[in-house]
Amino acid sequence: MLSVMFNLTEERLLAEKRLLVCDDEAAVGRLVRNATVPRGYKVMLTTSGEELMRVHDDFKPSVILLDMVMPGVDGNELINWLAGRGCTARLVIMTGYHAEYADHAKILAQYKGIGSATTLHKPFGIKDLLSALDG
Repeated sequence: MLSVMFNLTEERLLAEKRLLVCDDEAAVGRLVRNATVPRGYKVMLTTSGEELMRVHDDFKPSVILLDMVMPGVDGNELINWLAGRGCTARLVIMTGYHAEYADHAKILAQYKGIGSATTLHKPFGIKDLLSALDG
């Protein structure tokens, strides 16, 4: 019985659109939340890599929107950390720096076993954001 309840809970979590945002620019997180909550996403905002690491397991995201350049733990370190945890969430890698930086991070994510990764370049519009999140 307990196993059945666990499986139903896991299935429900997998069906939910649970977005974990990690960007040191809080305004970007608010923009993303305002654009995605009306579309059925449950959103958790974090402003550092360390904070993402603290909330990840409890939140169980289906999608992670990850800024690459942040103080402290940066995007590449988080990709390695997520891969080490067997991350199954779709990963959207974003940066305001040169596009190749995000492209290289996508290659790293795929090499490390994170199956679904895409890139989003700042500044971005709502249409591009939603397209990246929905895969």
